[in-house]
Amino acid sequence: MRSDTRLTGIEIEFPQDLLIVSKTDPKGMITYANHGFCEVARYSLAELLGRPHSIVRHPDMPRTTFALLWETMKHGDEFFAYVLNRASDGDHYWVFAHVVPDVDPRTGAVIGYHSARRWAQPQACIRAMAVYQRLLDVEMREPNPRRAIEAGRATLAGLLESAGVTYEQWVFSLAE
Repeated sequence: MRSDTRLTGIEIEFPQDLLIVSKTDPKGMITYANHGFCEVARYSLAELLGRPHSIVRHPDMPRTTFALLWETMKHGDEFFAYVLNRASDGDHYWVFAHVVPDVDPRTGAVIGYHSARRWAQPQACIRAMAVYQRLLDVEMREPNPRRAIEAGRATLAGLLESAGVTYEQWVFSLAE
């Protein structure tokens, strides 16, 4: 797989009305990807199916964000975030992501996750990246991955508390 491709610094532009959709199993392995996802991420469907969704994870995204995503999913809630992703060729793209658990209607058990992503407003991405860079800096100071995420979470909690907003309120304020 090409996930070790060097970063190019080139941003992929895609239509504002394009919907990027994927589904995963409970462990985050891709079970479905629409044409939009394949096109923007520059992977074939065959290359994506059965692979971890982290295949598109850009190294400039703080682990704290994904830890928060998984905690939110564990509680059965929806999650919103501005996310910087890496395409198979090393180019990158920003999305506004909405992730929800896929629940079996009979048992109530989580059987996977559904993510719909759209074009992200450039100004919102700039604002998100300012916070993400602070989280990355904190995470990089900790050699232990678990402690790095804990430090990032504490930093994010402090930023949100000082702004007097929840995480979700902060995310939606970025586009204002």
